[in-house]
Amino acid sequence: MADIIVVGAGPAGMTAAIYARRAAKTVLVLEALSYGGQIINTPEIENYPAAAHISGFDFASGVYRQAKDLGAEFKFEKVISVEETGEDTGEEKLVRTAKNAYTAKAVILATGSQNRKLGVDREDKFVGRGISYCATCDGAFYRKKCVAVVGGGNTALEDALYLADVADKVYLIHRRDSFRGEEASAARLRERDNVEFVLDSTVLELHGEKKLTAVTVTDRQGNTRTLELDGLFVAVGRIPENSSFEPLMELDDAGYAASGEDCCTRTAGIFVAGDNRRKDVRQLVTATADGAVAATAAVRYINAES
Repeated sequence: MADIIVVGAGPAGMTAAIYARRAAKTVLVLEALSYGGQIINTPEIENYPAAAHISGFDFASGVYRQAKDLGAEFKFEKVISVEETGEDTGEEKLVRTAKNAYTAKAVILATGSQNRKLGVDREDKFVGRGISYCATCDGAFYRKKCVAVVGGGNTALEDALYLADVADKVYLIHRRDSFRGEEASAARLRERDNVEFVLDSTVLELHGEKKLTAVTVTDRQGNTRTLELDGLFVAVGRIPENSSFEPLMELDDAGYAASGEDCCTRTAGIFVAGDNRRKDVRQLVTATADGAVAATAAVRYINAES
């Protein structure tokens, strides 16, 4: 039995492993795919303290090595459920994967969230090569260039406002004729000379070879238009990876863990960290901060129960 099982090997989960090991707790990290999470798709990180120029892959590899060197154990298995085993076994947590079952005194769910994709052919090919899901992460790479944002919620509007200060031209593509986001943000965009609304339209096709060079959009009448671009920012929502753990914690309307900055859930010994938690800012630095907070809370819980 491990002291702490961490579900997810993204920045939040691996940081949690580091903090737990530094507190002399045994740690097992379970990850369905490979370590690093979504940050490995970021070509260059420029907004993390003391790491002004590093690729997402190199950053993730460094955190992984640090956790391993401290003694954290990693197994690449998909977690399908987390259960409480009952009073007879000391309220241990049972973590089931597709292959095995593990027990722990505490569990940190750092499962992250997936970007909701456009569903357009070749979308995955251009991720990191013209397509991004984070304007504040990657917008600086498109200074003085032409970009587009897809979406109509607050994130899309905020991304477009941010990019309007960076890029020469910003197209805002939305499938409806009005925005779901705040009118104040939309009004500010209307005042910007370098922002053009492309409404009642969806992205039909992506163009380019090694990198994205243009997109074709279609409106409700079937008319098409090709926009030459350097970058496309997709802001059509995210899907938190919490559905398997709903019995253990409260979720908000969007499916995020409705936990505060303490990273606690309604279930004793179960904690959350990273992009699967409800928060205002989802950045690399806030994910690692969550990992530190959740691990510290888990250590305190174990020590109190001992």
